Amino acid sequence: MTMNLLITWQYSPERIALVQSKLTTPWSIACAAPDAPGFARALREADAVMAMGWCGNMPAAPRLRLVHLPGAGYDEVDFAAVPPDCAVCNVYEHEIGIAEYVVLGMLEWEIRLARCDTELRRGSWASGFITGAPLHGELHGKTVGFVGYGRIAHETARRLRAFGLRIMARTRTPSRCDPEVVDDAAGVERLDDMLAHCDYVVVTCPLTSATRGLIGRRQLDAMPAHAVIVNVARGEVIDEQALHDALAERRIGGAIIDTWYRYPTTGDPAEVCLPSRLPFHELDNVIMSPHCSGWSAGLLDRRWTVIAGNLDALARGEPLRNVLQAPGGPPPAD
Repeated sequence: MTMNLLITWQYSPERIALVQSKLTTPWSIACAAPDAPGFARALREADAVMAMGWCGNMPAAPRLRLVHLPGAGYDEVDFAAVPPDCAVCNVYEHEIGIAEYVVLGMLEWEIRLARCDTELRRGSWASGFITGAPLHGELHGKTVGFVGYGRIAHETARRLRAFGLRIMARTRTPSRCDPEVVDDAAGVERLDDMLAHCDYVVVTCPLTSATRGLIGRRQLDAMPAHAVIVNVARGEVIDEQALHDALAERRIGGAIIDTWYRYPTTGDPAEVCLPSRLPFHELDNVIMSPHCSGWSAGLLDRRWTVIAGNLDALARGEPLRNVLQAPGGPPPAD
């Protein structure tokens, strides 16, 4: 029997073909946005939905057995509103790209290769030894602390270990930290203690009611004045005003920010949208990027392999992977 998958935004034919190529059970795939005229009917017929979130005013979905998120974040899911016979799953596979992004950002902070390139294209050797320039930094011997320690942190820590950094982590589940990678693991209640020892702080925890605003003025003030904070989690984990003020007032050394407080609304590359109500873009101690750290060449193939595997498992009545909420079960803990 053919089952129905509803994707809640418009995919290109090439992307749909990639999905179909990964499936080994028969599925019919439709795309419809929640505000489209045929959405309610498509949802009534759907056995599975792939969507960024799930809200409380969704139309009836009597056949629905799976809400599959296309990414890891679940802060847009109202778990109480999900039909009782329906599972909620997410997918990762972005940890490789994000880990490489974090390493790149930290190396760029130490070496300033982009500045060297710009200067030399103008004929200036101002950053080289021949002019007696100040020595650039090294990652070797530095300390990096992770706020949250899941897949992203683990992949990043493994890579940074090779550069000779000391690795610290503060997480809800310190027992999951690999002692061969992490030198100092503890619970979130000891976050401020970790921050005081870090040259770099990398935020990788999910956004929940417990982590929203987790890093505010007190935590930023606990960091050394030269320390750099890297956010590849969600913008709201770090208090927006507190972060801007700490950077503008040079109370911390800088920030590398990929996840933000304000996003475009149209998806049009020509849309102009500054990523915060505050002028982070005017600060010279910030490296900014448009939530692109995990958007890497191997991402979609890896993600679609996992999602298609879950759809096949659903069709066969087999266990699902990456279950956030089982049918009738509790939502993930904050």
